[in-house]
This record gives sequence, C-alpha cells and structure tokens, in this order.
Amino acid sequence: MVNRIRPGSEERNVRAVLHDAASRLAAISDTPRLDAELLMAHALGVERETLLLDPTRFAVPETFAGLVARRLAREPVAYIIGHRDFWTVRLRVGPGVLIPRPDSETLIEACLDFAQQARGEGWPRTVLDLGTGPGTLLLASLSEWPDSTGLGVDSSETALDYARSNAAALGLAGRAEFRRGDWGEGLADCYDLILCNPPYIAESEELMPDVADHEPAEALFAGVDGLADYRRLIPDLARLLAPGGAAVLEIGATQLKLVGSLAEQAGFAVQCRKDLAGRDRAVLLTPAA
Repeated sequence: MVNRIRPGSEERNVRAVLHDAASRLAAISDTPRLDAELLMAHALGVERETLLLDPTRFAVPETFAGLVARRLAREPVAYIIGHRDFWTVRLRVGPGVLIPRPDSETLIEACLDFAQQARGEGWPRTVLDLGTGPGTLLLASLSEWPDSTGLGVDSSETALDYARSNAAALGLAGRAEFRRGDWGEGLADCYDLILCNPPYIAESEELMPDVADHEPAEALFAGVDGLADYRRLIPDLARLLAPGGAAVLEIGATQLKLVGSLAEQAGFAVQCRKDLAGRDRAVLLTPAA
C-alpha cells in the first residue's frame, strides 16, 4: 500500500529524507540521488516518475531506512529493488545474475542502424544471444522486431531462470527460447543476428565492491588480459551466422584494436560503435568481402 500524507499529519518530508539519503550515499555511489529516488519509489510501491511528480503526496515508509542501509553496505540497487530497466524493457534481476548496464544499449542501437541501412524490413528473422544473463540483449531486440524469434544461451541456470521469467513477464515467452550451454558449442542452427556481451575484464583488474562482492565473477572476468572468451567466441561465429548475417559484441573501452584483430583474422569486417560517453563499446562483425 502506498503511504500518502494525511492532511495535518506530522510525517517527515520526503524531499528532506531523499536529500539526507543522497548525501549519505554520495560516499559510496556515483549516482547517490538516483539511488535514493529508486529506493524510495520501491519502498512506496510506485514508479520513480510518480514519486518525482509530486513527492509531497507521500509519507516516508518505515522500510526506506533499511533499504538505504543495504545500499550503504554496497549492495547493488538493482538487487535491492529486484529489477533493472534496459532499453525499453524491465528485467527482473537478483544475486547470481549480471545486472544490465546502460552501456550495453549501444549494441541494440548498432543492430537497429544496421538493420535499417543494410538489411531493411524483415531482418532479422532469428536472433542468438550468447551469454544472455537475465535475457538482456535477446529480449530487448525481440521487443524491437515483433516478427523475430530468438535463442538465449547461458552457462548459469540461475541466469536462465531469470531470463525465462522475464520473457514471460514481457509477453515474449512464445518467441524466446533459453538453453544452458557453453557459448556456441552444440548449436547447429544459423542466425541472422548474433549478440553477445561476454566477460572482458582482466583478472588483475580491481572492481568496485558493488560489483566485485555481489555480481557473478564468471560473467565479469576473462583471463589474464580479458580476451579469453573473445578467442573462443569469434572463430566460431562464422558457422553460426546465416548468409547476410551480422554479429555484435560488446567490448571494453580499450579493446577495439585487439578484438578487431581477432575478428579480422577470423574473416570478418569490423565496425565500431561508441557509447554515449564516446568510448568504444561494440563491434559489428560481418563476413569480409
């Protein structure tokens, strides 16, 4: 039930409490105000936009302090509230699954541009998402192409449970299949579009506690140089791509040259897509002429 202020009540002011929470969260978060607003909206059982439209309507719920305490202990906001919005879809997430990042939306943008400029209407008919996590890239892409179907593959049964749940919640269960697997091993079909956000962090790299202490290491780290999974993935893409197909892979901001070289050695032409911060974020691979 939403807490609303009654006329003449002595409830604490939501604006003041949000300000105080954001001040405290600034010590551990790059987005303290956003964190506080998301936690407050969750505690109230409303959308953040509803909260911001008129915060004076609401009384501060008793549960808010506990949510802030969890965030101060470096638990990710997405785990606390149980979901993360990505592209145009809302994905349920929790411990054991990689949290979708806004940077990964760069891959969806690259796919949409490629489809419009190079392939036109009706493409892609089939989509493969390798390392799908909670269904992030597959479900976002299927939401854009209503006539497409897709397969999401992940080595984690926990992630696949979230992916199936998300597909059902979004009304996409009839178009999205999920399967446990090790990248493309055992797959015999070909796909118009292959999406992948593989682990690409070097084992020696230090991460923020929010990530290192909570999100699954197997979805983050990829060997000494962060390229271990690209070395496995890229040579296998040609057999999985249908004629006229394309693969779009997420990369780290400093990895374009190395990943691009691996792709060119495997017979692909490489195009790079930058994220909103101007950093190299995705490579679009098509068979070289």
